[in-house]
Amino acid sequence: MPVVETPDLRGAFPRLTDAQLAAIAARAERRLTRVGDVLFHEGDSSYDFFVVAAGMVAVISDYGTEDESVFAVHGAGRFLGEVSLITGQAALFTAVVQEAGEVLVAPAQQLRTFVTQNAGLGDIILRAFLLRRDLLIDAGVGLRIVGSRYSPDTRRLRDLVARNRVPHRWLDLETDPAAEELIRRLGVTSDETPVVISADRVLRNPTNAELAQVAGLSHVGGAPSVDLVVVGAGPAGLAAAVYGASEGLSTVVVDGVAPGGQAATSARIENYLGFPAGISGSELAERAVIQAEKFGAELTISAAAAALEARDGGYVVVLDDGAEVTARSVVIATGARYRKLDVPQLAEFEDTSVYYAATRMEAQACVGDPVVVVGGGNSAGQAAVFLSRHAVHVSLLIRGSDLGKGMSRYLVDQVEDDPHVSVLRSTEVRELIGDHGELQSIAVENKQAGERNLLACRALFVFIGAEPYTQWLGDAISLDEHGFILTGSDAANGDRPPLLFETSLPGVFAVGDVRCGSIKRVASAVGEGSMAVRLIHEYLAL
Repeated sequence: MPVVETPDLRGAFPRLTDAQLAAIAARAERRLTRVGDVLFHEGDSSYDFFVVAAGMVAVISDYGTEDESVFAVHGAGRFLGEVSLITGQAALFTAVVQEAGEVLVAPAQQLRTFVTQNAGLGDIILRAFLLRRDLLIDAGVGLRIVGSRYSPDTRRLRDLVARNRVPHRWLDLETDPAAEELIRRLGVTSDETPVVISADRVLRNPTNAELAQVAGLSHVGGAPSVDLVVVGAGPAGLAAAVYGASEGLSTVVVDGVAPGGQAATSARIENYLGFPAGISGSELAERAVIQAEKFGAELTISAAAAALEARDGGYVVVLDDGAEVTARSVVIATGARYRKLDVPQLAEFEDTSVYYAATRMEAQACVGDPVVVVGGGNSAGQAAVFLSRHAVHVSLLIRGSDLGKGMSRYLVDQVEDDPHVSVLRSTEVRELIGDHGELQSIAVENKQAGERNLLACRALFVFIGAEPYTQWLGDAISLDEHGFILTGSDAANGDRPPLLFETSLPGVFAVGDVRCGSIKRVASAVGEGSMAVRLIHEYLAL
């Protein structure tokens, strides 16, 4: 059969012009290809940037196995790769020459420099990479996670890859016969599940750190000392990383879960400047990560900060795995952690049926089921509207009587106009009911009427606020009575008046939701993160 090139999809597979090809060729190596040549393999921890000058190259998932499938075929003028080339994640597919010809080859690091220095061509490449990542996620290309939907460890692993937008496919042992057959072929016993399959590797119930390593999410370990370490990769932390790295500061970002913070759990942010059609929190975070790493920032996931120490005129951030990052300045952007419902059965169902985010992964778990969302803020409203497209019905519970008291007007209108969403006012959760960790219904009480009712519920989504994540700091920094970090004129450090956003430790700044007096909005968090870098330059010049 003749090899057929995959048509362009929304700009995901653009063809470069002769001038653009010439610009790349000036910095790349030319290499002749033969049919069957493998340019890079799925699972490679690093790979080069390839442009097809002549011939055809296929992008194949599960290459060499019975599950092998072609994702795309690139002809002359097209380039290979996706987001992982910028972020340093492992290759998600194998590139195989289908028609002999010639390719242009450049190291990934050179690509990062190139897209920074050539704005027009860089925009084309980055846009295509982002669109390809979306297509890969939709296609389930990449890692395979095999486990039971009732397993807390399955939920843990799926949360990690979903929050980090790592393309993957989940095979549910409860409903998918192929999943049972697969683990039997691999010689995996039931007590060794869930398993993660990556290229030719099989990980039996891996830790988050092990999975992050395989997916290329964790790579701290470069310079022994840097100018700036950013603790927390929410909007504020990512903004600090982008501006710090772009302004010449050697920058490291550490986060224990995923980029984006609480914002990444929003299915759609519609009031952020520049995105009139809205954007999901995870997509916004992914774009910020690419920006930061394009400028040279180093980001690691699944390594949470455990302590902050002053040492030798600088600071050391100690990570929970024992590693240390030394820096001349620190930005703390650890945000907040979700509050939990005060109901006695929460622990029984929390690992399987209770969620604190409403993304595509959570939506998959409740298709055709009734769900309940608790909360009266924007996060709850966004979750209710998003989940109504997947669940059979959504009940939104608020403690007060006025939905508009804590929710933006545009969201109130969407919630009230959605026929699949019911708003239960003055209502609180009193009991969770189910069997063997599987939630079936919840008991709720209307405080005004004093009535209790049962609601069918297979998944419970909780958005009732958050508390500052500052426990890891101990008594190293001054906090207010609620645990938020004091900054500026509220944080005396003894030697001089603190700079705006500077804490009681000179050279340590706090931005975003973790800071006392912050606005608790994505736009303001981004602003604080970028402003912090200007203040860091001022501090370093003292």
